[in-house]
Amino acid sequence: MIDLPSTPSFSLSGKRVLVAGASSGIGLACAAALAEAGGDVVLAARRTDKLQDAVAAMTAKGWSASALQLDIADVLEVEVSVARHGPFDVLVNSAGLARHTPSLETTPEDFDAVMNVNLRGAYFITQCVAKGLIAAGKPGSLINMSSQMAHVGGIDRAVYCASKFAVEGFTKAMALEFGPKKIRVNTICPTFIRTPLTEPTFDNPERVKWIEEKIKLGRTGTVEDIMGAVLYLASDASSLVTGTSLLVDGGWTAD
Repeated sequence: MIDLPSTPSFSLSGKRVLVAGASSGIGLACAAALAEAGGDVVLAARRTDKLQDAVAAMTAKGWSASALQLDIADVLEVEVSVARHGPFDVLVNSAGLARHTPSLETTPEDFDAVMNVNLRGAYFITQCVAKGLIAAGKPGSLINMSSQMAHVGGIDRAVYCASKFAVEGFTKAMALEFGPKKIRVNTICPTFIRTPLTEPTFDNPERVKWIEEKIKLGRTGTVEDIMGAVLYLASDASSLVTGTSLLVDGGWTAD
């Protein structure tokens, strides 16, 4: 009889997981997906009231979840918190900021605000979790929530695109450095996803029409579209995947 291969495990049982930006939207969905898969999930964000509500909902389902107040723009705070509560086997950084304006109208203040979260914050939280794993001699999976705009340009999105292109760059470099330690580094690149923060975009019918024309599958995304992607990258199912981006964009970048 033929010896069939076994599907790698998607289980996160026994894994410690840090999800930054977990109070709503994509981050909350990622936390739910990884907790449902058996991970011991720490939900981190600046807004602790929403975190507590999320933790209560998860623990009511029998999942393992706890809350941590964390501002990833504060590098010292991140370093101390990760060292205190880690090591984490999995990082999902979904914290992000957008200030969309024509490039000729970009102010230094807006530029710095976006870069401090999307690039500087993402870089150092990834670094801190990697340090903890290396010190503990453990493998791991580090995932930053990037964007389809890390692969294409966008009107009024020069700063946002710059920040996300940069995330793709350090992802590849860190993947090379951490690979020998069995630590994988990847990004997820969503298209336009309906969340409370993106509702102003979806309130504009003309903008929605333009978006749906660009997305080859003909619809915008929901947070559920990201949940399978993050579980794949967090789990052993993607054990040979590092230094790359998983595009969840409905074909936007296929042109």
